[in-house]
Amino acid sequence: MRIPTLLVSCLLAVLAGDGREVPRPTGDASIVDPDAKFELLYTRTAPISGGLTEGPAVAPDGSIYFSDIPFGKDKGLIVRFDPRSKKTSIFTDDSHKSNGLKFDAQGRLIACEGSDDGGRCVARWDVKTGQREVVADKYMGKRFNAPNDLAIDLKGRIYFTDPRYLGTEPRELEYRAVYRIEQGGSVIEITHDCEKPNGIALSPDMKTLYVVEHNNGTDRIDPNGPTPKKGAMKLYAFPLGPDGLIQGDRKTLFDFGAENGIDGMAVDVKGNLYLAVRSLKRPGLWVTDADGKELAYIATAPPQSDAKKPTGIPSNCCFGIGEESSTLYVTIDLSLYRIRLKVDGFRIPWEK
Repeated sequence: MRIPTLLVSCLLAVLAGDGREVPRPTGDASIVDPDAKFELLYTRTAPISGGLTEGPAVAPDGSIYFSDIPFGKDKGLIVRFDPRSKKTSIFTDDSHKSNGLKFDAQGRLIACEGSDDGGRCVARWDVKTGQREVVADKYMGKRFNAPNDLAIDLKGRIYFTDPRYLGTEPRELEYRAVYRIEQGGSVIEITHDCEKPNGIALSPDMKTLYVVEHNNGTDRIDPNGPTPKKGAMKLYAFPLGPDGLIQGDRKTLFDFGAENGIDGMAVDVKGNLYLAVRSLKRPGLWVTDADGKELAYIATAPPQSDAKKPTGIPSNCCFGIGEESSTLYVTIDLSLYRIRLKVDGFRIPWEK
């Protein structure tokens, strides 16, 4: 049964495909109540195929924008959820295959646009006019692989990852690296000391850059092809100097081994990390401190290591603002959910 797009309150828990209910949250009750449950806000109804929802981002007005990414020739969407009306609307029906999203200090929507007939760039949207402009699409004259996720620092500089998971476009860059777009628009490489960077975040004091290593073993996901051999599935912490560049050795906070690791993440005001973990043994939001010590676990599905088509697998998350500053929005499968927590999220201040 297809769930209507505007359904917001009937389903209060994510269920796995076999009908088993999700385990209750565990860990520090000052972070998440053990009785807290997910609320379904959106499930795709558009006639597009494959893919997943991704990249939730809170706007200055409190609304949540997120990507709905298909495979192949279908155009992706950017969808807007209004917490006040509990309704969703389509911000654009051609997202240029956007993935990670963030709002900058001026209230503009910054989008990482991927490959598979996408923009392969970092773009900027004026959400009032719907106008889009390309911020950067090349490094040293070569096109990006597929910008995936981003973080914005207090100076307005955009850190972003450039792996690739989809599409037939030829790669021009040797590395799958992490870059930064400077205030003037130039692009510098931050690090290529990673195999395939994905999620990215900055600590509230801007002294640590967190980078997810999610090497699925292929530049082109093919459901009908042989299973690729995975590479590194890790979470790194890079120390940053006053200039926002890496100053010191990276630290590995997590190594998932052969299991699927993290996709995206969010950070709270205390510097704790909220990790969207795609491991089939323990899918959900892992809450850790800055050193990787687990503080709480919010399951999005029961363990399902033997599932041929696993469900309830998260991709990314963000906090709301205002009355929802302790509400975590999570993209899962083809849907958007939220769950009430007890800690406020961190965000860069917006200009007034």
